[in-house]
Amino acid sequence: MTRTPTNSTAEAMSSATQRTYWQHLPSAVRAAVEQRTGRVYGAETIRAGLNAAFTARLHTETGLVFAKGAPSTRAATQRREAFINPYVHPFAPRLYWHIETADWHVLGFEYLDGHPADLSPGSADLPAVTRMLTELTKLNAPTTGCRRIEDRWADPARQAGADPTLLAGEHLLHTDLNPHNILITKHGARLVDWSWPTRGAGWIDVACTTLWLIAEGHTPTTAERWASTHPVWSSATSEAIDSFAATNAALWGQIAASEPHAWKLTLRDAAAKWAKHRERT
Repeated sequence: MTRTPTNSTAEAMSSATQRTYWQHLPSAVRAAVEQRTGRVYGAETIRAGLNAAFTARLHTETGLVFAKGAPSTRAATQRREAFINPYVHPFAPRLYWHIETADWHVLGFEYLDGHPADLSPGSADLPAVTRMLTELTKLNAPTTGCRRIEDRWADPARQAGADPTLLAGEHLLHTDLNPHNILITKHGARLVDWSWPTRGAGWIDVACTTLWLIAEGHTPTTAERWASTHPVWSSATSEAIDSFAATNAALWGQIAASEPHAWKLTLRDAAAKWAKHRERT
């Protein structure tokens, strides 16, 4: 299988949260999981992912399950993910169950056999990513429960002197399209970790992926050329793309200043490069 290149920005991503192993979860949590799955006879900790304290592939009497969990006091993103799951299947794995007990919140998902998308130039994964993003625009957003992009990004937009209302719309968006969240399976690309479901313009997720293409080695010109192959891209005005690029340059500048991990610094630089490119075009 194609793998994310070892020198890629995504490969350098690491969790800010120390992982908890299956056997170290409270016995009440493990018992609650096994009430739904049957006996768990094996658990492989998964390192990918940034926020969950527990992520594992569980081998159970009823088959493989991907489980993720966090202490209940830090489970807001997981609750959003549980809420949005019925709206995003089949682009996301199906949520089988969610548990809140012993001060832990745990989700159990359909296990997807695949690898993180390679977004580098010339990657064989890019056509599958394009097809997935094209189909993603057909999702129907719930009437409540999702923040609006112009509200979520109001602060960095203001810092950049950009107009966040140019990003507004009624489409259901993912907005965190790093390669670990895009799994390439035998059925095509799938999108996991819907922690930030958002309403906005239909081209925003293409733009979020475009930023990652730049971080993975594409030039802004070639990344925008890739974006232009998506039908929804034509609905974005030049001014709106300018606003997106400027807003994300400010956003990633804030993120990297707060936590200067290598991959965040690379995203900061990629976003700044794209914003400068937009200023010249």
